[in-house]
Amino acid sequence: MSFETKAIHAGRSVDRTTSAVTMPIHLSTTFERAEDGTYPNEFIYSRENNPNRQALEHCLTSLEDGHDCVTFASGMAAISSVIEALPADKPRRVIMPNDMYYGIRSLLSDTDIGINFDIDVVDMTDLNQVEKVVKKAPTGLVWIETPSNPLVKVTDIAAIAGIVQQAGAYTVVDNTWATPILQRPLSLGVDFSIHAATKYIGGHSDLMIGAVIAKSDSQMLANLRAWQHAKGAVPSPFDCWLALRGVQSLAPRMATHCSNAAAIADFLNQHPKVEAVHYPGLADNPGYAIAARQMDSFGGMLSFQVKGGEREAMTVAAKVQLLIRATSLGGTHSLIEHRASVEGSTTTAPPNLLRLSIGLEHVDDLKEDLAQALG
Repeated sequence: MSFETKAIHAGRSVDRTTSAVTMPIHLSTTFERAEDGTYPNEFIYSRENNPNRQALEHCLTSLEDGHDCVTFASGMAAISSVIEALPADKPRRVIMPNDMYYGIRSLLSDTDIGINFDIDVVDMTDLNQVEKVVKKAPTGLVWIETPSNPLVKVTDIAAIAGIVQQAGAYTVVDNTWATPILQRPLSLGVDFSIHAATKYIGGHSDLMIGAVIAKSDSQMLANLRAWQHAKGAVPSPFDCWLALRGVQSLAPRMATHCSNAAAIADFLNQHPKVEAVHYPGLADNPGYAIAARQMDSFGGMLSFQVKGGEREAMTVAAKVQLLIRATSLGGTHSLIEHRASVEGSTTTAPPNLLRLSIGLEHVDDLKEDLAQALG
């Protein structure tokens, strides 16, 4: 089946009891055993499994053409679980990109993960650097984020996966910004694809959920499932139901996100008060050729730097009337955010940078709002 069809049908069917076309929300925390002590429907307790969670995991596995999916209560719960699930026979060394989601940097600096694992940071867009760092010492896990947050850097997934495989390590791609319809990391040799499904998969800024899709069976996948069950950071049935609802419209939503973002990037790239635009769909972007090869479109996220500095950037963000000054991304509303002030003293974002999550509004209205804000 094509992606659009799988997004609507994979993991669910007409309800056998009521003939409802939309899957019911199963809020029960426990399930009855049969007279012989077995569980005929496989469900025991909602921390172990739940019909809504099972349906979502089957759906996301299908969309990524993977082997299995493990969902968590948030994207950060999924991220921390992936790192901690590194098997005991693998080196406790993790290589991270130098441009990555701020929440991961906080995870490494503020929790015991940063103590229990050796973390190396490298520019993932430089293959020579990556190969050098991977060979420097035994490595257990290499983390790729592409496109990256907030500079929208593009990493050559297949090339990095080849380097990592030779080193006997696992490769993980944070595929949140690209979504399964734009980029399929597992087909490029990666072991795990991870999503903050709170974002584009949910698509309406009304749920919190994370997902990890595995390319094949492995000890690390078994650990992830054990972490989910034993540590209990599971998504609620309602959030799973919302994610399944959202994923049905992912393909048409992403088409609009991408076309709007491309038009806004071009508009900003020509504006006299804009210093730089970071968007892989611009022909002069350093990641354009790689993105064109490994992505079906260039995504709905971009960032730009305002001429003059931080004060001027904050002024632009303060003057918007249609775009909303808020964090997160991937919803129907367009959002604008000054990343450096959000991240604080440890930020790697330029002080004059504004990040945009382009929504589903009419693109001319978005252009008009940015034009008046830029003056």
